[in-house]
Amino acid sequence: MKTLIVIAHPNLKDSKVNRAWIKEAERYPDIFTIHNLYEIYPDELINIEKEQKLIEEHSSLILQFPIYWFNCPPLMKKWLDEVFTDGWAYGKNGNNLENRNVGLAVTAGISENNYSKSGKYKHTLKEILLPFEITFNYCSANYKGFNAFYSAEFEATDKRIKDSIPQYINFLNSI
Repeated sequence: MKTLIVIAHPNLKDSKVNRAWIKEAERYPDIFTIHNLYEIYPDELINIEKEQKLIEEHSSLILQFPIYWFNCPPLMKKWLDEVFTDGWAYGKNGNNLENRNVGLAVTAGISENNYSKSGKYKHTLKEILLPFEITFNYCSANYKGFNAFYSAEFEATDKRIKDSIPQYINFLNSI
């Protein structure tokens, strides 16, 4: 089965890193399904049953997004709140994420050293992404970690982006 990549980027056409990553993943339609939330739901009215069925049709799930205020963009949060429902994702008979491999592909605007105990934010990106790990664990999914591109806002040179693509694809394939 294929991996579902749910991307939430409010301005993907102007993104350098996420757009390049998705463009590369699109080269493998037999392995990856790209699901762009901001494109599909510009009105933010999510078809919950459709989204749940889409997840069920895939063996693995990747959530891909730029870090926004130490979290995901608003539509990704809304999607999680509405799609990961009691009775479907968790709770009585809620086992649709059970044993499903899941991971995150994220971009952070500033450098990795800012995401450290001694850095600007005093926390690592792993710590900032902990709510996602807890959510996946709560739903009995197999959280496989994250792939990150740091300094996406200020140092996303063509070379750095190109060099990040194999790591991104390897991460997706490892899920």
